[in-house]
Amino acid sequence: MQIQDLPYPDPGVPDARSGSRFLWWLGRNQLGGQFKALAWGLLHFLAVSALPFCVGLAVQAVVDHSGTRLALTGALMVLCGVCIALGDTMLHRTAVTNWITAAARVQQLLARRTALLGSALTRRVAAGEVVAVSTGDVEKIGWFVEGMSRFTAAAVTVVLVCVALVVYQPALGVIVAVGVPVLAVSVLPLLPRATRRADFQREKAGRATELASDTVAGLRVLRGIGGEELFLDRYRRASQEVRRAAVRSARMWALISAIQVLLPGLLMIAVVWRGVHLARDGRITVGELVTVYSAVMLLAYPLRHFEEIAMAYSFSRPSARRAARILSLERAMDSAGSLAADIPGGDLYDPATGLLAPAGRLTAVVCGDPDAAGLLAERLGGHAGEPGEEVPVRGAPTSNSVVLGGVPLDELPLECARTAVLVQDKDPVLLSGSLRELLDVPASGLVSAEAALSAAQCGDVLDALAQGSLDAEDPMDARITERGRSLSGGQRQRLALARSLITDPEVLVLDEPTSAVDSHTEARIADEVRSLRAGRTTVIFTSSPLLLDQADRVVLVHDGEVVAVGVHRELVHSEPRYRAVVTRETEEESAVQAAERTALGGVPLEDAAVLDGVLEEIEETA
Repeated sequence: MQIQDLPYPDPGVPDARSGSRFLWWLGRNQLGGQFKALAWGLLHFLAVSALPFCVGLAVQAVVDHSGTRLALTGALMVLCGVCIALGDTMLHRTAVTNWITAAARVQQLLARRTALLGSALTRRVAAGEVVAVSTGDVEKIGWFVEGMSRFTAAAVTVVLVCVALVVYQPALGVIVAVGVPVLAVSVLPLLPRATRRADFQREKAGRATELASDTVAGLRVLRGIGGEELFLDRYRRASQEVRRAAVRSARMWALISAIQVLLPGLLMIAVVWRGVHLARDGRITVGELVTVYSAVMLLAYPLRHFEEIAMAYSFSRPSARRAARILSLERAMDSAGSLAADIPGGDLYDPATGLLAPAGRLTAVVCGDPDAAGLLAERLGGHAGEPGEEVPVRGAPTSNSVVLGGVPLDELPLECARTAVLVQDKDPVLLSGSLRELLDVPASGLVSAEAALSAAQCGDVLDALAQGSLDAEDPMDARITERGRSLSGGQRQRLALARSLITDPEVLVLDEPTSAVDSHTEARIADEVRSLRAGRTTVIFTSSPLLLDQADRVVLVHDGEVVAVGVHRELVHSEPRYRAVVTRETEEESAVQAAERTALGGVPLEDAAVLDGVLEEIEETA
């Protein structure tokens, strides 16, 4: 795989059972690149290792006054220099290619998994961790994949040099052959501690990143309440914890580096001391002593790659573990699907809660718990958790699929299910770009941008965008900043609603679509959405009386179960739990209302005006 061939047509199915298995899977999918890097690495390292033998031959040729051998040795050294330059250049090229392609594969896998999970991802993994994995962790995983070829070439070179020294000069070669493996494994006892410190540093860095992300996302609110300094102090403390953890980790790696310098020096002293005695006794020549000395000195070069691969593995293993955790997340919906890609129509039914949204009707759902409402909205769109994961709906597992027109969403292809059911959560995201680009989404073509913007009451938003953009004559060409930060919460909410209306899906699920809008605008939106979505199935999670009054059917969900169904005007008088959510009535006020009804003989009160009249009559009689 070459860099120009990226992205991969198919990045494959990763082995996400553990971080180590994921790293091994990445390596196996790059065997071609790894073998190329290994071949060039062997050429480079073996050419470097051949220099001591050339130096020894040259010294011995000078001692023996042999010009011919000296000339041949010089030519051999020139050849080694060419091989060193060529091998190093191509090794760097292939190794970096392995790094970039591995990182690109991981990023592609993460992007596909994120698109598959949708909003369910952030419920199971912190946003800061997702950012850390897709940026810094990807680089460290690529570093390990790249370092494997260098390490393998270095290890093979060390073994070959030790064998050659034993054959060339057994008296000194045995010392080198015994000492080099000791050097290679000397730092192994320190690696677990270094790895733990690196993991701790990563954890602290992830928390700091998450805190920074949350602070930036809520900067407008923080400024409004004067909380900037509070969060700055929190981030300052978090960053100092990261710094202290990084220093502790660096100290351990400094100790490992010091050992890697000290022990080769001791081996060099032992070889020189032994070699001098052998040369004095005439058992070896001066050229052989120089050769062994130079070989031991140059062995420190490939041995440094042992330290590099240990460091790369220590840093990449927790990164791979986090990446594998995200890649192992599954959703209840089968991404392939077992049915044809025809979009079904009909009633939307959730067997876990008993919620039924009749086809072509506007159904409003009232939940006392906003979090439970958000999870149920995601569930209706197939954005559920892992198979078997418990959700707060009667304790039923998410594999108990929502049914659309008699067809379980689990059995539909993912693209078909998302086309059939669109879920807009309570915190929709606006991508940066022009308003025209924002509204350029897959749609049925039956709802125009003008109709959707009008239904969402976006007239003032268009005016604000036109005034804020100096070079855009048409408001549709006005630029929207990242996540719509230049707009108010209500403006962002209405633009997101317009975007959802344009898609015109078979089923539209809206979670608190007007929570940041004033009551007058909300009333107009309720009427316009009802008219625009006529004949289409719409489910709105809300507690707003203005929206509830426009619904054809109102469903009360309590403790993950449907407990009441009707229309707003009936439920507000007949169902205390519904009234408590919609009118924000306290338990004490509810008890007073119940007592008054009992005093009136249980006569049902049709509306607030009747209640006021009866109470006035009671007061006058008293």
